[in-house]
Amino acid sequence: MQVNKKHRWTVMLSVMLVLSLLLSACGGGNGGKAISNNGGNAAAGEGNTNNATNSAKKEPVTIKYYNWDNEAQEVATKAMLDQFMAENEDIKVEHVVIVPGDSLEMLKKLDFLISSGEAVDVVQMPSFNAVLERATRNALEPLNQFYEQEKVVPEDEYYVNPKVDGNYYGMQYTKSVNYVMLNKNALEEANLEIPKYGWTWDDYREYAKKLTKGEGVDKQYGTYFHTWELYMNAPAQTVMKDPFLYSDGTTILADPTYKYFFQLRKDMEDVDKSAKPYADVLAAKLNYRTEFFNGDAAMILTGNFTIPDPGNQEQYPHEFVTAFAPVPLPPKGEEPKEYEDGKYFTSGNQLAMGKTSKHKEASYKLMRFMTTTDSEHRTEFSGWKKANNDALLDRLIAGNEQYYDVESLRYAVGSEDIQFLDAAEVMTTGSAELTKIIGDGFSKFMLSNEPIDEVQQWMVDQATKIIAEKELIK
Repeated sequence: MQVNKKHRWTVMLSVMLVLSLLLSACGGGNGGKAISNNGGNAAAGEGNTNNATNSAKKEPVTIKYYNWDNEAQEVATKAMLDQFMAENEDIKVEHVVIVPGDSLEMLKKLDFLISSGEAVDVVQMPSFNAVLERATRNALEPLNQFYEQEKVVPEDEYYVNPKVDGNYYGMQYTKSVNYVMLNKNALEEANLEIPKYGWTWDDYREYAKKLTKGEGVDKQYGTYFHTWELYMNAPAQTVMKDPFLYSDGTTILADPTYKYFFQLRKDMEDVDKSAKPYADVLAAKLNYRTEFFNGDAAMILTGNFTIPDPGNQEQYPHEFVTAFAPVPLPPKGEEPKEYEDGKYFTSGNQLAMGKTSKHKEASYKLMRFMTTTDSEHRTEFSGWKKANNDALLDRLIAGNEQYYDVESLRYAVGSEDIQFLDAAEVMTTGSAELTKIIGDGFSKFMLSNEPIDEVQQWMVDQATKIIAEKELIK
């Protein structure tokens, strides 16, 4: 059959139209948007969701996380950072241990890194003070804009929030809780109950008397006080916002609790014979853990970093059960100035962001993750108010519950009776010098028998000079 030219041209046009429609349909699949299979930009594919996502996908940013982990802590930190990176594939974190196991040396090297222009992203700091000192040097980035973007009220999230001139500079990573560890077997033998919140330092003295027994090398003292300033004026260290300054910036060494507690310590040694003499503690360079677990002392004031110790039979072999009590409060009439209804001081490690960080959004995201995640790898109480510290407690004592009075432990660290103070309004950069003054004053009273009024006046005079020379942080 013959086809004329006009008809043949009509057929060809029809075929071309069909092919054009088919090609258009193929190219317009997935919502009529062109698809490129070569991983590049399709010529007509600007609107293609898949291709745009692939082509616009950013390379992961890398940030550094600085701290002073020892070998054991490094394992836990790595696990938490791995978890963060798994949940945030666009961020890689390099863990930098500046000085293993030494926070003071870590801070010195950190300051050198900052001064040399190192891009410091996130750094763990050992204290509230350490954050504020570097914030006043303009070494840290304020967190206010990030909190505002996330609609976060820091005081609702963390117990302690370092601030300078209204700017926030730290997120509380860990929380310290002080308590008294007691030999439960010794308590039962003396017919004493495990103390609850509200017992006083006068009550502590009476407990120590009743728990003291024996003579010579076999003597069990009612309590043991170590050489740290914590044991020189426990109320100043446990129920006041700052152990050095009142809120008006004047020295706290004038506080009535110094006279009260110095005298209490002396009377427990000289009159009651219920505490090992300070001179012996210094001379023998005793270990406070050993004194308790060897049975040489029935009570000791300490903190939550000792929670694993009763279960550590390899290092501290013992047979008795350890009970726990909240820190005693000052008795009526002996309360410190600026006392706040029996609330306790708390501190802990803080996370801060370097001013030089080039990836501040990613750094903030890491800080919030590290401070708010109830990770199974945590080894210390969280400074986040909404944390499940009960789960951590269970992990810390797992397998060794027989050495703990678990109910009293939970009460001492987590009871609703235990409330914490806010951060201090003013601090000084002279804390190291002031700590030495406290130690020297205590030695003058305990070892040289100088009158307490003279000793306290000397401490106040020395502290006032230091405070005047140093910078106040408000």
